[in-house]
Amino acid sequence: MVCVFARKTSEPLASLVKQIDKKVGDNRKLKSFVVISGGEPDKLKDELRKFAKDNNIEHVPLTMFGDSDGPADYELSRKADVTVTMWQNHRVKVSRGFKGDLTDKDIEAVTADVSKLLGE
Repeated sequence: MVCVFARKTSEPLASLVKQIDKKVGDNRKLKSFVVISGGEPDKLKDELRKFAKDNNIEHVPLTMFGDSDGPADYELSRKADVTVTMWQNHRVKVSRGFKGDLTDKDIEAVTADVSKLLGE
């Protein structure tokens, strides 16, 4: 399972989600979802639909959460703008937090972690 929590949509986030979406499409054992936290629900719903359509996201559900701090049970850092958590067999294998927009290097690190999770 690959979970991405973000405070807003962006081009770098789209790049990451597209890569995860491709991996999910290629390997149906992999599951993923994206949560955008905060914002006005009606506006955010439209933004997520546009984000999915514009980026051809087919396999990764895009969801929203009203509180900008994200779901309390996930204990996300308030300092991170994007948090990626991966787990397997009910155990957290990866948890990365990023401040500001994701860089190409950040995206490469996350996709490498996904490949490791899949045993590639």
